[in-house]
Amino acid sequence: MTEPFAPDTDRLTRFLLPHAGVRGVRVHLTDAWQQVRANGPYPAAIEEMLGEACAAAALFTGHAKVEGRLSVQLRASGALRTLFAECTAAGTIRGIARFDPDRAASMTRDLRDLGEGALLALTIENPSKGREPMRYQGLVSLDSEALSGAFEDYFRQSEQLPTRVLLAVDGGHAAGLMVQRLPGDEGDADGWNRISTLFDTLSTSELLRWPGETLLTRLFSEDEPQLLGERPLQFGCSCSRERVEAMIASLGPDEARAAVIDGEAHVVCEFCGRDYRFSPDEVERVLRASDEAVDAPARTQ
Repeated sequence: MTEPFAPDTDRLTRFLLPHAGVRGVRVHLTDAWQQVRANGPYPAAIEEMLGEACAAAALFTGHAKVEGRLSVQLRASGALRTLFAECTAAGTIRGIARFDPDRAASMTRDLRDLGEGALLALTIENPSKGREPMRYQGLVSLDSEALSGAFEDYFRQSEQLPTRVLLAVDGGHAAGLMVQRLPGDEGDADGWNRISTLFDTLSTSELLRWPGETLLTRLFSEDEPQLLGERPLQFGCSCSRERVEAMIASLGPDEARAAVIDGEAHVVCEFCGRDYRFSPDEVERVLRASDEAVDAPARTQ
């Protein structure tokens, strides 16, 4: 009999394995991932990669200091053009993939087949006191077959710490598990080797179906795992009418007016499907407001 999927879904859990000197994060998505994939349909290989990227983006917000948003972005020039997943500090997730439909059916999930010039980046944007957010971006090597291996290599190289990552997607569910050795000499001498060996026994099916408590107790019971905190995850899009207005203004007068077709400009958010409509008068108002902002004289505050 097949085990049901984990009941404690759409949740991020941080934990500690004190005897081994290892920290970890577990993520499980159901509703959040189903709302992301509703933007499809996507070919099977691309849908699996997008689900893994969504799980990874959420996973890494439990590891890094993220006060704004963390994104995973893959760009290529073959069947897959763009893969983007984002998780905010508030636990909202969104993602999208763009691809060539004529070539995507035969695409594999092997990152090494993405073609010359493919690029995978991990980006953190945190708010700052200035107008622009503080932005950190790290490039991820595409020498591994799968995203999990690519991220393991990235964290080992960027943080100089042994790291394991497992990502899984199955139907309407996506999940991730990450463990990393703590910096310093914490834990017993064989701690990391023991945890890494146990990590290798976990299947993607178990990662998807086991509740968080079951996963930790079955896999790491001898190391007496300690929960460090949990938070809910949900689908959420940062689009707004104000942002769409800014986009229309950025087109310039000619293109903005040309976007009015059959009496209105029509913009649909690619992430959530929200429909924004602007009458010709509203487009003119947006352009006037943009001109006034540019022409406003500088004043001493």
